[in-house]
Amino acid sequence: MSALLILVLQEQGFFTQLGNRIQEGGTFPMTLILICFGLMLFLIARAVMQLKATQPKFKKAISLVNQIALLAFVIGFFNQLIGLIQVFDAFEAVGDISPSLLAGGLKLTFLPGIFGGFTFILGRLATFLLTWIRIEDEKNLVHTK
Repeated sequence: MSALLILVLQEQGFFTQLGNRIQEGGTFPMTLILICFGLMLFLIARAVMQLKATQPKFKKAISLVNQIALLAFVIGFFNQLIGLIQVFDAFEAVGDISPSLLAGGLKLTFLPGIFGGFTFILGRLATFLLTWIRIEDEKNLVHTK
């Protein structure tokens, strides 16, 4: 794991590559997804702090994480569809296209969907783990009484 991290960090630079991918995928929608990602991480941290809180507070925190994660996924998917339409419009105007041009255009349209999907998966995984930890804590509390 650490060898993979060192390999990633020795290349062009993780944050440089991430910035390049955000620009390639469309600055505005990718920034929206990045804001959702940051907000989701904040809400996950808040949910971790509310593991011992009352059930309604915890459910609200989990619900907010799920909603923000879904919003990031929908923004990514919607931008992907808009990008596909733009790519096909450009190809239609050009006429005969090379396979490498098609591959490059498709790559750019898939970036927001992948980033939004990653955000969604991370949010759902976090809510699954937090809910599981909460249930295990409640089981242990019942057994110790």
